Amino acid sequence: MTPEAKAREEIDKKLVQSGWVIQDVKEVNLMASLGVAVREFPTSSGPVDYALFVEGIPVGVVEAKREEAGETLTSVETQSARYANSTFKWVKSDYKIRFAYEATNKLTHFTDYNDIKYRSRKVFSFHRPETLQLLLKQPDTVRNNLKRLPPLSTEGFRKCQVTAINNLDKSFAENRPKALVQMATGAGKTFTAITASYRLLKFGKMNRILFLVDTKSLGEQAEREFLAYRPTDDNRSFSELYGVHRLKSSSLPKETQVYICTIQRMFSILKGEELDESAEEIHFEELENADKNTPKKAVYNEKCPPEFFDCIIVDECHRSIYNVWNQVLEYFDAFIIGLTATPDKRTFAFFEENIVSEYTREQAIIDNVNVGEDVFVIETKVGKNGGHILKQQVECRDRMSREKRWKLLDEEVDYQPSQLDRDIVNFSQIRTVIRAFKDSLSTVLFPYRKEVPKTLIFAKTDSHAEDIVRIVREEFGEGNEFCQKITCQAEKPESVLSSYRNSYYPRIAVTVDMIATGTDVKSIECLIFMRDVRSRNYFEQMKGRGTRTLSKDDLQKVTPSATENKDHFVIVDAVGVTKSKKTDTRPLERKPSVSLKELMMNVAMGAKDADTLTSLANRIIRLNSQMTDEERVDFKKYVLKSAAKLAEDFLNAFDEDYLQGKDQNEVIREAVKPFYDPNVRQYIENMRRVHEQIIDNVNLDKVEFAGFDTDQEKAADRAITSFREFINENKDEIVALRIIYNQAYADRPMVIEKLNMLYDKLTAKNISVERLWNCYAIKSPERVKKGVKARIVDLISLIRYELGFFDYLAPFADRVNYNFMQWTLRCNAGNIHFTDEQMKWLRLIKEHIISSLSIEVRDFDYSPFDGMGGLGRFFDLFGEDYATILHQMSVELVA
Repeated sequence: MTPEAKAREEIDKKLVQSGWVIQDVKEVNLMASLGVAVREFPTSSGPVDYALFVEGIPVGVVEAKREEAGETLTSVETQSARYANSTFKWVKSDYKIRFAYEATNKLTHFTDYNDIKYRSRKVFSFHRPETLQLLLKQPDTVRNNLKRLPPLSTEGFRKCQVTAINNLDKSFAENRPKALVQMATGAGKTFTAITASYRLLKFGKMNRILFLVDTKSLGEQAEREFLAYRPTDDNRSFSELYGVHRLKSSSLPKETQVYICTIQRMFSILKGEELDESAEEIHFEELENADKNTPKKAVYNEKCPPEFFDCIIVDECHRSIYNVWNQVLEYFDAFIIGLTATPDKRTFAFFEENIVSEYTREQAIIDNVNVGEDVFVIETKVGKNGGHILKQQVECRDRMSREKRWKLLDEEVDYQPSQLDRDIVNFSQIRTVIRAFKDSLSTVLFPYRKEVPKTLIFAKTDSHAEDIVRIVREEFGEGNEFCQKITCQAEKPESVLSSYRNSYYPRIAVTVDMIATGTDVKSIECLIFMRDVRSRNYFEQMKGRGTRTLSKDDLQKVTPSATENKDHFVIVDAVGVTKSKKTDTRPLERKPSVSLKELMMNVAMGAKDADTLTSLANRIIRLNSQMTDEERVDFKKYVLKSAAKLAEDFLNAFDEDYLQGKDQNEVIREAVKPFYDPNVRQYIENMRRVHEQIIDNVNLDKVEFAGFDTDQEKAADRAITSFREFINENKDEIVALRIIYNQAYADRPMVIEKLNMLYDKLTAKNISVERLWNCYAIKSPERVKKGVKARIVDLISLIRYELGFFDYLAPFADRVNYNFMQWTLRCNAGNIHFTDEQMKWLRLIKEHIISSLSIEVRDFDYSPFDGMGGLGRFFDLFGEDYATILHQMSVELVA
């Protein structure tokens, strides 16, 4: 099957999936269905690949291209436009071709010619016929409506909300697909989002908006705020004007305008599956491997097609959802608005640096939108230093059942503070902290209060929370209602949370993660940290639980002895959380541009730095998530450690808690030991996935110079400087990170096409590969091979030379030839001995890699391989190992 035929086959599937009936022009019957796609329909400019008819009238065209054209699909738009403006043979009625698609078997672009300054955009699949029928009946397009939004009536809005909404309006008018609203906790992000939703529905004429959250409790909170909202230009509530529905099953009511849903449930809806509500209470910060899990691959669902929503609002969008859940967001042909108080670099990248609101917590405190905090530190001897237990009879407890028993210790035990409440439970340590807090309440913290202020305690685990609840009740001499646990594992946590928010009891709540972020309880005046937090973003979110302002009257409803407005809150630090080192929430990856093979070789050659070992741990974690159970068993047999243990050992080598009392150098030596064995390195390399992209996510884009001089040496300097800028431009961390966010998980464009794109960018600077080669020869003649007719693939050699990976500039072909020699020598030195015929094939493959950078199975359908028997003969020669050999050559020859 030719690449074109393969693309057509997949395009046909997508059209049928989207509700179109496909016909050949000789058998056309436009009344066979609402939507008919006719292949090779004749026009005055020639036959169009597909003509789309709705109710028998031509409304759109589809231009089909082979997969490799995906990198240059925008260049096909002129061809689509030519057909759209052509005369369709046999059609006598009035018509206008309004919609155009350019598609490969992997990518689909869509243009609505009725949009002002129409612009193509990537879509998951074709729109359904009934969707196009509805669009044709509308007086104008949504994007045109968004260019005419009326000014916001600012009465009742905070200045930061007005700024956000006005900038959102501007962003919509410019047809920018993503926008980020950064607003401090308590500044009214949700209120802003609801106001924007109202304007988009009323004036933008959008049909449906999805409000996306990541936990059930946040969904319930958003639902309450939507139901309570009243617009300034209408006396009716939002829910009286528009339908608001929180999704609790896979059913999607059609007449609703605002849908509130967790991203987990939306993914299950697309998959056509039901979801247990317990799966909607997972915070991504609490999932250690959230950034390493395989991304969720969205599938087409005719009940919820990609065009179902016009806009998606993502609440708490700073969380680590983009790697795993990005496909759910990219499935829909919708504008995306992000809401967060604490964005990180990934957040800025995902929203393409289109920040419509930057309202920090510091500014919110100045504006009296938030209150600041006082920090009260409680240090205990055990909490600071750990403890020592002699060899004796000790009491043990089952973590889950709480059943206790006595046992004799085999040896004395020394434990660190980090082990408390995980491996070691010291009730005295918990009691000492709670007692110190109680004693300080009436004397230092809140001396004029008659009751305990609303207090939230952050525990390490559910088991830890259970112990805290019991001891708090005992120390304060109070009953069950005084202190309660609010965690995902607790009974009816939503009911307890509601009482905590609105009633006198409970006075103290203990949580692990359920209300650590996002959940509003404005009356909280005290946060007690009995767990450390290493993520800066997560810590700021947890602090946000106490930062909300509250008037005296509202505060007195739950805390009657309060005499003033809430003007501050107190952080009680019992674990050193305010002083511990914090890091940005980010993946473990520190060396994204270094291959797994190179990382392992670096370790084998003595590298023991944190960046290398942490990055290698990250790759092993990814590999472990991709392996089958059987492969994991084989891995452990071969490497003598499981992949999980291998990665854990690397991470422990730089874990301050783990290293207490240990020799870090010895821990590192044990961790890296398996990688000294070349067979282990080769085994792991063979195990990793074939198609893996590594994106640099560190450097921001900046252009500083462009231009050349006439003097030869100066011109060489200019060209090389410009080349360095070119490299920096394409290494930019935000732009590079954006590439992976904007590119669907299933897309795997050919490397040679990417190289051609880079070469096109380079030539746009009036620099060719040959000219660069000559410039380097002028500057360093002793380090550059002369007499070379450089090719496009030699751009690789030039980049590596400039970045300092090589001291000598030689053609890409030289490196491939050298790597080929080394690879065949290694193979022949082992159990493999290639025959003459096998070597002949391998040399041909090597030449193909020199020109195309890689070898794929489909390449055997073309010259010179097809004339030698193609894939069938290759399989006869190499047997079941043929795919492994192709993969090894593609990887090792270009290393």
